Amino acid sequence: MAAVTPARLPQPWSFQPMQKRRFLFAAAATALVAGAVHAQLKPSPAIAPRASQPAAPAAPSAAADVKKDPDKEKAGQNAAHAWLLLLDRRDWGTAWDSSSAVFRQNVPLSSWMDNIPKARAPFGNLVEREPAEAIYKTTLPGRPNGDYVSVLFQSKFDKKPGVQETVTTVLEPDGRWRVTGYTYTEK
Repeated sequence: MAAVTPARLPQPWSFQPMQKRRFLFAAAATALVAGAVHAQLKPSPAIAPRASQPAAPAAPSAAADVKKDPDKEKAGQNAAHAWLLLLDRRDWGTAWDSSSAVFRQNVPLSSWMDNIPKARAPFGNLVEREPAEAIYKTTLPGRPNGDYVSVLFQSKFDKKPGVQETVTTVLEPDGRWRVTGYTYTEK
């Protein structure tokens, strides 16, 4: 008697292999950017190295990395605000083009163009946005030393009245501040 094998049922959200790779890459890149921004804002205790890794000197505490530089904070804030205005106008391509080299390297244009409209659509139109805090740092986890400003904005949209947007900018070698990370949380 021949063995009977059950027919394979289609999965409700199955991906083709290439789509699956793109989706996983986009998800990983987004998580990397979001994690970097989150790590910038909240001090974390030093992490002990794994047994398989050589011990390295402890990183300075997050508080030691925060410096006051009103000029850089203002410049980073201005760049962040201008970039958010591009998102508000739904000018996704220009927003990506004007982002930092690291951002563009980690978030492919096709992934950006596919995902950012979906992420922002539920917000509706901008009603009001106020900067709440600008934090200047010279180091970020997983990034080279440099000049970074993370700006927290309290934003109101017609469909989402309470959104906190965090935009991290970096001073690039050409002397321009560019966005290197963006996250938001709903209140």
